[in-house]
Amino acid sequence: MRLPVLLCVAVSLCAAASPEENKSCADLRRFYTGKGFTLEGVPQTEISGEQLRMCPQGQTCCTSSMEERLANLSAKETEGQIRKAGRSLQTTLNTLRTSFRSFFTDLHGLSEGSLEQVLTPLGALYSQNTRLYTDLYADLYLYYQGSSLSLDESLSDFWSRLLERQFKISANTDASLSEDYLECVAKQQETLRPFGDVSRDMKAKVIRAYVTARSFVQALSISEEVVNKVLNQVSLGPECLKALMKLVYCSHCHGLSSVKPCFNYCSNVMKGCLANQADLNPEWDNLIDTMIEVVSSFSAEPSLEAVLSSIPARIYEAVHYLQENMNTFTSTVYRTCGSLEESGRGSPALHEQKTKSSPLTALEYKPSQTAELRLKAQMVDLIKQLKVMHQYWVKLPVELCKKVAAGESNQDKCWNGNTKARYLPEVMGDGLANQINNPEVELDITKPDMNIRQQIMQLKIMSSKLKNALDGNDVDFQDASDDISGSGSGVCSGGLCALSRPGLYTFTPDNKPVGGSAPQRSALSLLLLLLLSPVTVLLLQR
Repeated sequence: MRLPVLLCVAVSLCAAASPEENKSCADLRRFYTGKGFTLEGVPQTEISGEQLRMCPQGQTCCTSSMEERLANLSAKETEGQIRKAGRSLQTTLNTLRTSFRSFFTDLHGLSEGSLEQVLTPLGALYSQNTRLYTDLYADLYLYYQGSSLSLDESLSDFWSRLLERQFKISANTDASLSEDYLECVAKQQETLRPFGDVSRDMKAKVIRAYVTARSFVQALSISEEVVNKVLNQVSLGPECLKALMKLVYCSHCHGLSSVKPCFNYCSNVMKGCLANQADLNPEWDNLIDTMIEVVSSFSAEPSLEAVLSSIPARIYEAVHYLQENMNTFTSTVYRTCGSLEESGRGSPALHEQKTKSSPLTALEYKPSQTAELRLKAQMVDLIKQLKVMHQYWVKLPVELCKKVAAGESNQDKCWNGNTKARYLPEVMGDGLANQINNPEVELDITKPDMNIRQQIMQLKIMSSKLKNALDGNDVDFQDASDDISGSGSGVCSGGLCALSRPGLYTFTPDNKPVGGSAPQRSALSLLLLLLLSPVTVLLLQR
């Protein structure tokens, strides 16, 4: 009796073991060839997984060479998804930049186009000096495009030249006035304020409008460059490569090809792989918030459109003030600079013009209601699209996991890295410092990615530049790379003055850098950075 019983037990055990030992790898073979690989060396049935380095070492349909190929594929596919997300963001930033530049160029062109209509009543002061006014607009647009010229100097020069020409007309003389004499006339602006408060007020508003508009376009350009350098040059390390293989393809190796990864499991893998990128988020959000503040300022009173459209009217208003007070001004000039050989108190033609024309103020040239509505609509759209970019770098792992991981309803029946079950470890926070206990990706949190750190600095610099632009100050900063240098324009603020980089921040219509160099400033900047660096401070404390 004992022998038949033993035979029955043996047969039962063989029957139970046979399906496990001979489980088909047909699904894996179809999947593997679908990824473009050949079937050479691919098992027909499951084998022992002792040779695997990334996947669990149970029964498997994958060899170590297959595991390596699939690991490289998972890294390549993930990098492609990251770059695709980056291209989408770059496209949005580029579209915003192109749209705003077109909008601002139209405003500038319409303002210049109204010169003749507004200033023709000035007679010879306009008709014989049209180049003076068009030169002003040329300087304004060159600055907006990225030139390193000083707006303050350009506007001061414009008012000085306008004063000289008005003086020559009012003096009613055929004598040739020397450059020294005309320079003396121009200097009277500083004490006599021949244009009243108009020239000073217009200069402040125009500088703020053009500085802010240029800085906003630069901020969009810098943001696009940061995205390009961070996402298009992403390189996933060996620990990330192992984690991605385990996340994406190990389930296929173990006969669970239809089971998607658990969402929290995917989150930990992606947060570990993109830990350095997540560290961009605080400065990224700061720049986005500052850009939104700048855009809001464009529609605040006086709006961007009101400032640009009123430039010709403000010039007219300033000249009218000068004409009304010309006798007092010329008397002071004669006392200060000396009398002319043939001097008159005013041109008869000019006097006739004055009686025909009435005072004109910039308020009479406010933009139409349609134009203001267009401006507000444009700014609302800009703000809406900028807000979408908030939290981009910490949302990126989540967005990637939405494409590969199981939904919320399948968190008990998902791939957790070992089997089909719930993923139990907690989800890590964002950024490199929070990955110290990441169970999926082993990272050295003391070694941050230096390329990412440089981009964080770029974002910080641009935010500071934008905040200064809101005050009408074009302050250029020099960063530690020290590879491009030049000079900027505008007023210095808070000690952050002319360590400028037109090559980095300025642009042409083709987004090409504008040249310029200042090696002495670069050297000074580098010295300051070294003195203020944490290492130097520690050494000094010792």
